[in-house]
Amino acid sequence: MARALGFDFGTTNTVLALADGSATQSVAFTSAAGTADSMRTALSFMKDPGLGAAALKVEAGHAAIRQFIDNPGDCRFLQSIKTFAASALFQGTLIFAKRHTFEDLMEIFVRRLRAYAGEGWPADVGRIVTGRPVHFAGASPNASLATERYNAALSRFGFPEIHYVYEPVAAAFYFAQHLKADATVLVADFGGGTTDYSLIRFETHGGKLTATPIGHSGVGIAGDHFDFRMIDNIVSPAIGKGSLFKSFDKLLEVPTSYYANFGRWNQLSIFKTSREYADLKALVRSSLEPEKLETFIDLVEHDEGYPLYQAVSATKMALSANEEAEFNFPPLGKAGRKIVRRTEFEGWIADDLARIEGALDDVLATTDTSPETIDKVFLTGGTSFVPAVRRIFTERFGQERIETGGELLSIAHGLALIGERDDISQWTA
Repeated sequence: MARALGFDFGTTNTVLALADGSATQSVAFTSAAGTADSMRTALSFMKDPGLGAAALKVEAGHAAIRQFIDNPGDCRFLQSIKTFAASALFQGTLIFAKRHTFEDLMEIFVRRLRAYAGEGWPADVGRIVTGRPVHFAGASPNASLATERYNAALSRFGFPEIHYVYEPVAAAFYFAQHLKADATVLVADFGGGTTDYSLIRFETHGGKLTATPIGHSGVGIAGDHFDFRMIDNIVSPAIGKGSLFKSFDKLLEVPTSYYANFGRWNQLSIFKTSREYADLKALVRSSLEPEKLETFIDLVEHDEGYPLYQAVSATKMALSANEEAEFNFPPLGKAGRKIVRRTEFEGWIADDLARIEGALDDVLATTDTSPETIDKVFLTGGTSFVPAVRRIFTERFGQERIETGGELLSIAHGLALIGERDDISQWTA
């Protein structure tokens, strides 16, 4: 009988894992986009006459992305909804004239996961263990508010117990199952929106694994920021960032706020209906480089946001293995084909790297821990493959102490394993 469900509700991807005894397994999801053991944290809503006048067709994950791409003008799309959790400013959003709170969105997302899981969704869960970042993303995040919202959403499913564990602690627990001796472990968890650190001492007494938390730290910087830096340096200049327009007898720079819409690819569909977009189109007539702004407008009109991010992700992944890679995005014309050197990319993300390293400094300083006393360093999350990120740790701790593995699954499986323990209160946040 499965007692514990690990719920890794991520900024980019969500994973569920079941624990039954000492074994865990991922929950598989089957949707219109196929079968997978992880789900993009995204929702789409579209009116469907076949479901009734007030009903909406709701999809999650890659099926939501497909629904949005196929019906850009008729579909409302939301991604990375986790980033709203700790924001007191986010009181809800209108979806086809109906207000949805964060709790509503989280509930809808989980219900879609349950539907996609089908018979694989457990009916006998005694407790759900949910991961949470050390520091939530966003300006002035309120962790207590986020937990209240998580509780309100998950309580609607009738779980007997709801627990919360820091995501890097769960990753550390998953990793600790393979330790051959007692060890002080530093876990660095690189998500889509946050980087989190957890420093833990693992020991075995009487055949039972115990852990003593030493310290935590985190920062709201991760893989999504790296993607945007690449867009801001390759794409934005080609579509008018930094260019000038005439205003009476003055030359002014095109507002940079237009280009912030590339921070998340789905923002472009919202931008299309905004006053800002109308202003941008009006600038074409007075621009000194109108062809660049016309290209910007074409990208928005033809909903090229998702293909653009796919091209960026492919380039970023290639740079993890090679000193240079080709960025290839045909809708930009000649500007859409460019060789990017790893050194260039590292220069673009230098400030982000400094903040990531600063959070590492914090956990070491606040716990009075020297790098020499750390036995193992476990890196998890896709951004851990970026050479400049990995170099932060190899230079401090040496390659021989670095471990990786289970980049997408480790947190969910660690949460499920913790959920099986009688001493769960010692692990919860």
